[in-house]
Amino acid sequence: MFGIVRPCTHRLTEGLKVEWMAHLCGLCLALRADHGQFARVVTNYDGLIVSVLTEAQTGLVDGGRRTAGPCPLRQMRTAPVAQGEGARLAAAVSLVLASAKVRDHVADRDGLLARRPVAAAARRVARSWDRAGARTGQAIGFDTAVLVDAVDRQAGIETLAGPGTPLLTVTEPTETATAAAFAHTAVLAGRPENVEPLAEAGRLFGRLAHLLDAVEDREADAASGAWNPLAATGTSLTEARRLADDALHGIRLALRDATFVDGRLVHALLAHELRVSVDRAFGTARCAHGVGAPGAGAPGGAHQPGPYQPGPYQPGPYAPGPVPGNPYAPGPGGPGGPGGPLPPEPPNRRRGLIAGCAVWMGLACTCQLCCGTYEDPWSRERREGSCSNCDCSGCGDCCSCCNCGGEDGGGDGGCCDGCDCGCDCGC
Repeated sequence: MFGIVRPCTHRLTEGLKVEWMAHLCGLCLALRADHGQFARVVTNYDGLIVSVLTEAQTGLVDGGRRTAGPCPLRQMRTAPVAQGEGARLAAAVSLVLASAKVRDHVADRDGLLARRPVAAAARRVARSWDRAGARTGQAIGFDTAVLVDAVDRQAGIETLAGPGTPLLTVTEPTETATAAAFAHTAVLAGRPENVEPLAEAGRLFGRLAHLLDAVEDREADAASGAWNPLAATGTSLTEARRLADDALHGIRLALRDATFVDGRLVHALLAHELRVSVDRAFGTARCAHGVGAPGAGAPGGAHQPGPYQPGPYQPGPYAPGPVPGNPYAPGPGGPGGPGGPLPPEPPNRRRGLIAGCAVWMGLACTCQLCCGTYEDPWSRERREGSCSNCDCSGCGDCCSCCNCGGEDGGGDGGCCDGCDCGCDCGC
């Protein structure tokens, strides 16, 4: 999995979490259906945004969901998954972008790709992904040639770039490619009025993707001697952050100009999760899950204690305990208490060795083990990921008060109604 928008499940409501997983699994299964099992390795978090955008403009139509069978990545459960032209467009874009990433690693001679036989095999795989993406794109009216051309131009631009070259000159091919993909979602949805604002949002999203990749790889590229846009153009981190913040603001303005039937998930991903991605890349993300973890609510550290903040438990008038007259409460006469019946034994739901190993491998290949709520692969007990190390900068801090993030589907579908959370998203 790769991509810059990687939401922690604690920041999404249960409904939005289900929707996000439906698009992620829909992208994966669209790749398998059109291009075989191996193509599923290019499933990425950013590609599914194309599917999300398409459905946000049309709403959930008949045939837009199907029930997929058990999968290790879903803890061997069935689930509703997105299908249709949005998922296929996401698959085409993901294949071409993955091809570009492979060729970039080959050009940088990263790891095993420094060996000629391995590099030659990687180039063949990249070419096959280009052709596969072109076939899927043609079937839905999207010409992937604009993506391939952007990838080809990127190498030439990087060769000519040097100190003093504007950083936006280097990011232009990525901007052009993502603008085309975002704009085509409006074509698929039959929303011509959205083509221009979504093209602008896509252009700025591509700029952010390029910038954040450069920031995150800066130290590794310096150690290995690989080409990096910031080092090559002499751009400081301060300037890169300014450009990233400008792009974030531009995306939010562009989304406000677009018309959505249900824009809640788009808003959550591109207005809020994208901000978290920028903070993570620049090292300003803090976690609010763990007790005493650094957070955004207090200067230089943890959130200030409050009635709903993580902290030591304080007994109160509503603390759990025996309720007078409750025949099921622990205590005399109650289940498990002195003189009471024993509580019923829970059914044996443990998985076998092989099934548990399969589920564990699936969890290990996703972010669920590190930042999520999941079942133990063998005992099926509910467990929390190591959220003390995740990037949840104030989980639930924003849009918990917004109708756009609520379960009831309220709000205008694009932003928040009467939100006073100060999230700088135009709410």
